Amino acid sequence: MRRLTTLAAAAAIAAASIVPTAFAAPAPKSGYYVIRWDNTGICQIWNTELQSKPVEWPSTYKIVSKLVPTFVEATNIQLKLRDERRCFL
Repeated sequence: MRRLTTLAAAAAIAAASIVPTAFAAPAPKSGYYVIRWDNTGICQIWNTELQSKPVEWPSTYKIVSKLVPTFVEATNIQLKLRDERRCFL
């Protein structure tokens, strides 16, 4: 009887560790955005894997690009925005 109880407990623990991963929400996509600061017009590349958002004091920012997977693509977007005179620096 003791072996059956131990086996049942081990099976319950194993099932409990598998079930949450099956129903877990998908991880948010990581990548890069280009953000533009309102008071200066400076555009900056922001990594979405960072744990916090940019501090919005003394200025606010707007996301001016779509999410791109690589830093190089974000840099190309930033350079394009500079050429269009929509961003400084």
